[in-house]
Amino acid sequence: MKNFVEELKWRGMLAQIMPGTEELLQKEMVSAYLGTDPTADSLHIGHLCGIMMLRHLQRCGHKPYLLVGGATGMIGDPSGKSQERNPPDTETLYHNQEAIKAQAARFLDFDGSEPNKAELVNNYDWMKDFTFLDFAREVGKHITVNYMMAKDSVQKRLNGEARDGLSFTEFTYQLLQGYDFLHLYQTLGVKLQLGGNDQWGNMTTGTELIRRTLGQDAEAFCLTCPLITKADGKKFGKTESGNVWLDRNRTTPYAFYQFWLNVSDDDAERYIKIFTSLDKPTIDSLVAEHREDPGRRVLQKRLAEEVTTMVHSQADLDMAIAASNILFGKATRESLASLDEATLNDVFKDVPHYTLDKALLGGPAVDLFCQDNMQIFPSKSEMRKLVKGGGVSLNKEKVTAFDQPVTASDLIDGKYLLVQKGKKNYFLLTVK
Repeated sequence: MKNFVEELKWRGMLAQIMPGTEELLQKEMVSAYLGTDPTADSLHIGHLCGIMMLRHLQRCGHKPYLLVGGATGMIGDPSGKSQERNPPDTETLYHNQEAIKAQAARFLDFDGSEPNKAELVNNYDWMKDFTFLDFAREVGKHITVNYMMAKDSVQKRLNGEARDGLSFTEFTYQLLQGYDFLHLYQTLGVKLQLGGNDQWGNMTTGTELIRRTLGQDAEAFCLTCPLITKADGKKFGKTESGNVWLDRNRTTPYAFYQFWLNVSDDDAERYIKIFTSLDKPTIDSLVAEHREDPGRRVLQKRLAEEVTTMVHSQADLDMAIAASNILFGKATRESLASLDEATLNDVFKDVPHYTLDKALLGGPAVDLFCQDNMQIFPSKSEMRKLVKGGGVSLNKEKVTAFDQPVTASDLIDGKYLLVQKGKKNYFLLTVK
């Protein structure tokens, strides 16, 4: 059986660990939980380090619990936030829970017969009937205000980083998260909490609450992974268009694949350890191969392949590679037509887009592609010259005559035409 702590160490996935944690993990099968926020119906890659921690935990013979914060999600954790959030309603939270479980099931075994099969829990289930008076009496009495005020997440909000200060609701967040740990400890025997390093303050409140409630002999531990950043120190997982999501309807497999493919060399060396399950000898070999010839981008390609397959599927990876080849390599009309509409738009999001009147279909190419509202060809005579020299393509096929008819049968997905001028100049026409 692999040593979970050692596995995290060589992967660069260990930030802080409470004394005695490693000894506990070597002594018995440990139940551990990681909390996630259900305010969206998808995880994004910022969540992946935590999910990979659970994956390694299970593979090392321990039992993972994924806690969806249906109750705490209604409040919002002040850690790293500058203002309070607007909470979603209960129906939305349960919808989000099911979507998150489906995504997590690609990383964790929820259906096995082994005693360490993964389980999903929702703190709304044990918090929804807990009255404020009961909470104040049973939980609040164990933790002092002085203790809570000393937490970094509270201090930062109180020392000018928040426009509106810190509400009582958010101030109590660490107690709610601490109670989750106490509840799971008492009902399911969970002794370890995992999380990002920004959660350390909330997590240690949980271990303190357990000891003050159940006695100093109660064993409860915390372990965190570092907050993942880029080599330049910027936030990981953000692009110009926002988060990189695991849901294909928010981020297409092609855009997901491209994100990993385009990370820097330094980031690729770190990320392939954190975001894949490849073993150390395989990764060491890939790193050595990459350093010999960085231009081949061996690490980025393998990283993109592994993570895209794990999050989506082999078929999605194949489509992402095919989509990449349309812009950067050889492609055919068939490969273009095989793309779904979202991927097609992702591939060509940075090329000029024009709208073409559907009534013009059936006319010659030179008339359709030399409209006044398009800047594809300087003139009809220029297009004729390019066509004669084999420099114009429609949907990845050479246009052989400038007066070649363009009909409805040429449309991709029933609405698009892809015009290519020379090797690198693309234009996407939407026919309406």
